[in-house]
Amino acid sequence: AEKAGAGRDATRSLARHAATLVYDALPPAVVELTRQCVLDTLGVTIGASGLSPEAKIVADYVRDLGGKPESTVLGFGGKAPAPWAVFANGSLGHMLDYDDLGGGHVSITTVPVALALAEKLGGVSGRDLITAIAVGADVMTRLSLAIRIPDWTMTEGWFATQLLGFIGGAATAGRLLGLDAEKMENAFGIGFNQMSGSRQMAVGAATHLRSMQAGFSGQGSVLAAELARRGIIGSKEILEGRYGLFKTYVRTNEPDWDAIVGGLGTRFPLVDTHGFKVWPACGYTRPTNTAVLQLRQEFNLQPDDVESITVVGGTRATQLLSEPLERKRRPQQSIDGKYSIPFTTAVMMVKGNVTLMDYTEQGLRDPAVLAMADRVSYRAEASFPSVMGGSSSVSRPTVEIRTRGGKLHTHQARHLPGDPKQPVQREFLEAKFRDCVSFSAKAIPGRNVERAVGMIWELEKASDATEIVRLLA
Repeated sequence: AEKAGAGRDATRSLARHAATLVYDALPPAVVELTRQCVLDTLGVTIGASGLSPEAKIVADYVRDLGGKPESTVLGFGGKAPAPWAVFANGSLGHMLDYDDLGGGHVSITTVPVALALAEKLGGVSGRDLITAIAVGADVMTRLSLAIRIPDWTMTEGWFATQLLGFIGGAATAGRLLGLDAEKMENAFGIGFNQMSGSRQMAVGAATHLRSMQAGFSGQGSVLAAELARRGIIGSKEILEGRYGLFKTYVRTNEPDWDAIVGGLGTRFPLVDTHGFKVWPACGYTRPTNTAVLQLRQEFNLQPDDVESITVVGGTRATQLLSEPLERKRRPQQSIDGKYSIPFTTAVMMVKGNVTLMDYTEQGLRDPAVLAMADRVSYRAEASFPSVMGGSSSVSRPTVEIRTRGGKLHTHQARHLPGDPKQPVQREFLEAKFRDCVSFSAKAIPGRNVERAVGMIWELEKASDATEIVRLLA
């Protein structure tokens, strides 16, 4: 049970942290991770401009609105008012489902906010940009880790990215705008009053909305911080209050308050929980992809060797991405394929990798992949996890591959590529970035791409961080 008074002044403490954190307090690991997040987020955002049909709809809408040309719309070029540029860029950031993981998709709720406001303000240094992104990611990660309900985004019906992004994004925006602790708390309160992100948007025809989570929260974050700077008073005690985040949205009276306020400024849980995607699909496909790849390599399995593949157990999300089976075997749109374990498992078994091209119209119709998908099925275990076990609380599925020769090979992935215990290297992130920006709706000269990569790796030395955006615009 929580001690009496647990959570007291949690909102105020977190706001003070967001307002006062300085670059020199950031450990080198946080600085390096933030640079990586900037590179990764810019890549997946720009890549969506040429690969996602809904990207053009969003960009055209923002362009048609007009207004002050403050911030760049990535992938398409041109400028829009900062909140609308963030709406477009935040939306594009998740359209490929290739953006990072940990406490929700923290980078698409913070990086687009930071870059757009930096353009608007002008003269924002790389150190200030890194600090603003890091503090927003820290706030959002802490809120996520405080939730003790296993698989809560499924059981309670929220997307963590959008729900918590209003607060993480407000922290980033408020830090760049120089808000003091009181105004930062107001920004949190104004962000909270816009809070949304029901998982219903992932159902049926609303799947396009699912990719726009950080567009909504990012735009709301900028609005919250700007209004707070001008003197608007926000809701108080948005974390610990009677109608606050945890009691109203998460439906729990006992979040882990230490996860929220413990070690502020000295402990950065992001470093231990953050991961990068090495495959462009829903994060719940990562354990099955990893297991299939391991079995494929260990036993030198070829597609023709496979009689059947069975995904066993996992979480409720594993089941939801596996059923109804026939529909999951035949995704009709890119986003359907990315949210399908049977289809994505088939891609991995056939090709030994999963790439952006596998979710194009041609990739979705690949006869070899579809034939393999027909051999993939799902089997639930007796029950799903009912208790929280910290950062490793997600129960991972087991993959069983039965060969035509009658052998049964099984594997459960312990560590996933891109996670802290199996981190990606700079070279991988650079290659991923180059691949993504090659799909940009507006072609980007190769020399600009290389200059941007080099600048990001030395971001803390930049006197004007938005030179990166100008190189890629």
